[in-house]
Amino acid sequence: MLTARSLFREILEHDDSFQLFCSIAASGESQGGWENARIAALVPDGMRTLAPRIARHGADEDKHGRIFHALLRHRGLHAVTVPADTDYTMKLERLGIGLAHEKLRRAEPLAERDIVVYLAHSRVTEQRAADQMKLLVRHFGDHPEIGRAVRMISADEDNHLAYCHEELLRLAAAGHGRTIQRVLRQSALAEITVYRDVSLAVMAHMGRLLRWPAAKSAALAAGIRSVHAYERFAGWHRMVDLRMPEHRDALGAGSGPGGAGRTHPVVVPTASPAA
Repeated sequence: MLTARSLFREILEHDDSFQLFCSIAASGESQGGWENARIAALVPDGMRTLAPRIARHGADEDKHGRIFHALLRHRGLHAVTVPADTDYTMKLERLGIGLAHEKLRRAEPLAERDIVVYLAHSRVTEQRAADQMKLLVRHFGDHPEIGRAVRMISADEDNHLAYCHEELLRLAAAGHGRTIQRVLRQSALAEITVYRDVSLAVMAHMGRLLRWPAAKSAALAAGIRSVHAYERFAGWHRMVDLRMPEHRDALGAGSGPGGAGRTHPVVVPTASPAA
């Protein structure tokens, strides 16, 4: 039976597939670190109190990237080029979701609406990242090689998500509610399709590396598409609700690194909506 646990264990136990998995994850995290550093530098004057948190998220994403590189070095491996069809962030950007890299490369301050849009988009992608890391912790939290890493990253993602909820609720109360709801819905519907496409691409690459039979690859692709169908019908709603988190000020001065940037989720193989 195809399950997330059995498939990820297979990927973990083979050097070539593990190398690709960690390379994709490290690249996405490093990209997120750059994005957050740029956003922190360009935050408008009226929202400068957010800048330290966003900068700390950049440091957090860089830390995650280093963790994946360390996992590679532990195996005596190096990062490989990430296939373009697995680039979650750039696929979202091409759909107009989040803040474009072209805008972030400029020296011009962002507008207040840019920060609202980015936080709303981040609430969606942080939900995906938090969900996927919880799945990894459930199955591999005690694994001798990757257990500590997935527990640490999962805790960070929970903090990121809590921060997004709290800041968006504050901004909604300040009059940005309609913009937030519109961007949340737009981002969620785009994200579930991009996540499907990236998942299919990652699993296709893994299938070639691991020499999966055609029947296994087809069954896995069908499972990914079934998850997308569920999310398209109803599952996306979990990505757009806002509620005050139990952990308030999760990314404040006394907390660990974190912030409001775009997160590249770890693509965990999924065989069915319940896997």
